[in-house]
Amino acid sequence: MCGLTAFLALRESPSCQHDEMMGAQGLKSKINDSLDLIKHRGPDARGQWFSSDYRVGLGHVRLSIIDLSPAGNQPFHDRDDTIHAVVNGELYDYERIKAELADEYDFKSKSDCEIVIALYKRYGESFLSHLRGEFALVLWDAKRQLLIAARDRYGIKSLYYTVVGGRLLVATEMKCFLPFGWKPEWDVVNLREKGWTYGPQMYFKGVHRVGPGQYLMSQGFKAAQVKTYWDLNYPDKHHIYPHSEAETVARVRKLLLESLQHRLRADVSVGVFLSGGLDSSAIAGMTAHIIRQGQSLGNDASGKISNLSCFTVQLEKDSGLDESDIARRTAEWLGVDFHPVLLDEQTIASRLEDTVWHTETPIPDVNGMGRLALAESAHAAGKRVILTGEGSDEHFSGYADFLWSYLLEPDHAWASSPDIMAEPKKMRKVADELIANGFLGALPRSTDAEAARKLNKSSVFPRLDAVFQPPFQQWVYKYSHNRPEMSFAESLRDKVLANMATKWHPLNSSQYQWAKCMLANYILRYLGDNIDMVYQIESRPPFLDHHLTEYVNQIPPSLKIKYDPVKKTFREKHILREAMKPFITEEVYNRTKQPYVGPTKYKRKGPVYKILKRLVTETNVETLGFLDWHRVQDDFVRAFRDHDTLSFKNTLMVAQLVVLGKRFGVKTAEDPQKALPTFENTGSVMLRSRL
Repeated sequence: MCGLTAFLALRESPSCQHDEMMGAQGLKSKINDSLDLIKHRGPDARGQWFSSDYRVGLGHVRLSIIDLSPAGNQPFHDRDDTIHAVVNGELYDYERIKAELADEYDFKSKSDCEIVIALYKRYGESFLSHLRGEFALVLWDAKRQLLIAARDRYGIKSLYYTVVGGRLLVATEMKCFLPFGWKPEWDVVNLREKGWTYGPQMYFKGVHRVGPGQYLMSQGFKAAQVKTYWDLNYPDKHHIYPHSEAETVARVRKLLLESLQHRLRADVSVGVFLSGGLDSSAIAGMTAHIIRQGQSLGNDASGKISNLSCFTVQLEKDSGLDESDIARRTAEWLGVDFHPVLLDEQTIASRLEDTVWHTETPIPDVNGMGRLALAESAHAAGKRVILTGEGSDEHFSGYADFLWSYLLEPDHAWASSPDIMAEPKKMRKVADELIANGFLGALPRSTDAEAARKLNKSSVFPRLDAVFQPPFQQWVYKYSHNRPEMSFAESLRDKVLANMATKWHPLNSSQYQWAKCMLANYILRYLGDNIDMVYQIESRPPFLDHHLTEYVNQIPPSLKIKYDPVKKTFREKHILREAMKPFITEEVYNRTKQPYVGPTKYKRKGPVYKILKRLVTETNVETLGFLDWHRVQDDFVRAFRDHDTLSFKNTLMVAQLVVLGKRFGVKTAEDPQKALPTFENTGSVMLRSRL
């Protein structure tokens, strides 16, 4: 787990050797300054490489996980010194791959990431299909003048790009672009249409992310193109599923254990983030089982279950959201070491600004602050690798929000699926009750008929649309015409839309939307790598293994969501519960999923009120340039006077936009006829002074 930054001088740019600002020494300085901004991601080593003409540069900071020796430092180079690569992430099954390629490639280390160049030399661009794990990478082939910048299949690792001064810049975090003279500007239209929540464009003009399962390619120093090497896929809803429930349970269990066994490999200490839910409890239970079978827990070969440390967020009891007692009982049942981490209001308030700076994403929730506290606790306990439960809900249908999509059509793939058309009103009433207590709460559904038609009426994204409804100034609407839901529908490839229309069950369509939107751009940002690496924690989500998910995506909807005609309710993640039954407590097995959400109700004059009051001021909101201050103020009042959940989420989002504006020194957005002041760049004053 590391961090990277890279540049490529495009054909139309002036020669770097004759560019006074960006000459050889200047470029070395810029790469170094760029790495300084993400040095927390790689405290163990730093490396740079430049082509002889300085048209290409690679930078890397390393957190040593596999092969702690200097031989694993990056960038990597082939024997001919013509292919160079930097990699952030963890690649599994690397020992088998190294053995297969040993006769044709001279491996210099025991590092897992060194297989990138070896696989590229054998397979060319298709080498990405042979990688298993979570990663972001940049590879340069000097002979072919080819640059590839790729991201893993689910977006576990972040990877951004932009063009500044004729140079393509690629980096783990957007802040890495600042030393190269990048001047951030708000992309107000994208903010309004929420393209930054699902598409490649960010809320900063000209900045894009490489999508999950995609790679950026530039050849001959030409403008880069985005290509897809992998995507989620689902079966034809009219085809009968050929396996029994028992066979499916056994297969899911086998694949999950295999995924976890790969992720226990490390030359450092490994732990688990544990909640009261099924997913993380299953990870902890399977890990304990694997240790009992004789496999090492990272660098611990003692076989002692008590050496497995589990870290749990402990919310204040009066919040009604605390699960730490359930997690404690799971830990006691397993016989593992238990570390509760108190997330009180002061902790939330004190970590808000740093959370925004590191995730680089405004999130309508305080969970990121809790994750930051967990990462700090794990770091203090000497852990460098943490196993997590992210990705399960998206593939096993864990969110109540999926229920409406499930009920849209019969499940023809499973012969014993319930007749949802027999009592549709009763079933939907039950679904509504569960959804009201789900991840997104009782939010409105779509009224956009055309978008609903394109998405085959699947209902997840319309509800995501309602999570954040910022009060834009009137001028914004002159330049923004699409509803967010329609923008999302239009962003999908024709093949995906065709599959949604005729092939996939609506539940699968919703799962696809969620994975491309909430999972990649929300959950994995504030409950994943960007947060965990602040404290040098490599998080590994075993549920996001493509060998597992490609199988799980073929399982019929009615084996994921099961209707209980006796209790007259739905049981989410049914097949996963059955597969994990040997590894979890009876309490967790029988428990209905509770969404992992932070508190939204806080008292006036408390720590959260004070931090939001300091950030959400008339001056700060007007300096953003695109929000209506009076309506923002109304939201703030309702958030603390009426404890209105949506008003609190909106206020929290506005505060985070203010933090981004200040830390990044973002130019004020403006109507073409109007000029406004600009934020001082408080997050990188020293950095800018060196430009």
